[in-house]
Amino acid sequence: MDDRTANNVDTKKPRLLTLKQAAELIDGLTEYRVRLLCTENAIKYHKFGNKYMIPEHEILKHFGESA
Repeated sequence: MDDRTANNVDTKKPRLLTLKQAAELIDGLTEYRVRLLCTENAIKYHKFGNKYMIPEHEILKHFGESA
């Protein structure tokens, strides 16, 4: 696989954010509120052990921001 193909594959993967990174994406949003959005199933997320990982587009979609 050449570099050009490898880059195309990487750009299709969703960017996963931690609670802190997701909170920093939207002004005034806290880690606590992001966690609540996850536990209330208001946004899609992945949980690895006790770590929440949120796709960037889910946060942006929920708050009406464009990616």
